[in-house]
Amino acid sequence: MTALKDVISLKFKAMQSDGILLHREGKKGDHIILELVKGKLSLLINLGDDKIHSSSAQINISLGSLLDDQHWHSVLIEHFNNQVNFTVDKHTHHFHAKGEFNYLDLDYELSFGGIPEPEKSGSLSRRNFHGCFENIYCNGVNVIDLARRHKSQISFVGNMSFLCLEPQVVPVTFLSSRSYLALPGILGQEEVAISFQFRTWNSEGFLVSSKVNQASGGFFLYLSDGKVKISIHKPGKPLGDITAGN
Repeated sequence: MTALKDVISLKFKAMQSDGILLHREGKKGDHIILELVKGKLSLLINLGDDKIHSSSAQINISLGSLLDDQHWHSVLIEHFNNQVNFTVDKHTHHFHAKGEFNYLDLDYELSFGGIPEPEKSGSLSRRNFHGCFENIYCNGVNVIDLARRHKSQISFVGNMSFLCLEPQVVPVTFLSSRSYLALPGILGQEEVAISFQFRTWNSEGFLVSSKVNQASGGFFLYLSDGKVKISIHKPGKPLGDITAGN
């Protein structure tokens, strides 16, 4: 590396659970890959083919979970000598890389959102990133600003736009303790899948209830002492309760 300290930072919003966020490669095959794998962010550092026999030739670290929730998440990678700080949403993993990591040569190629030749990368997913980036900085250089101004050192592959469409959200407010929504079930339905977000100042109250059918039973999702609980009932069996949240 030519820089005494290498710093890359960005924010992302992912629409899928897998995909390449960052790939940086040197002339000798040294590379860093940042990618989403099943909603977790993985940082892979490899010293290249000519050093592959070294015991410290590769490091793979994962941080975070459920990062494909279509919310903004921040990433900071700091590399100086053989010290690396990997930060995701203010959670930092510090590590001291042994051996030749302070000789990483990473000035050859840098890409965001995908890899030009994924079959040579050793990445886990090899999928291009599907989502939005903002505030991409590499050693103080605003990469998105260079791209927006179509600078010659930036190349584009595939479909991109300089905006991030927000998913359409239609909220509903229950104005009294007697308010609720009801959705009729489907005859013969054996399964039900429900997802939602909520915000309340109350520490008690029903959130969702469902009765699948007479044979399968049903469940109640509710707040109790500020915690989310689910009560599952099946014919002929005692109630089962699960608690989550603080």
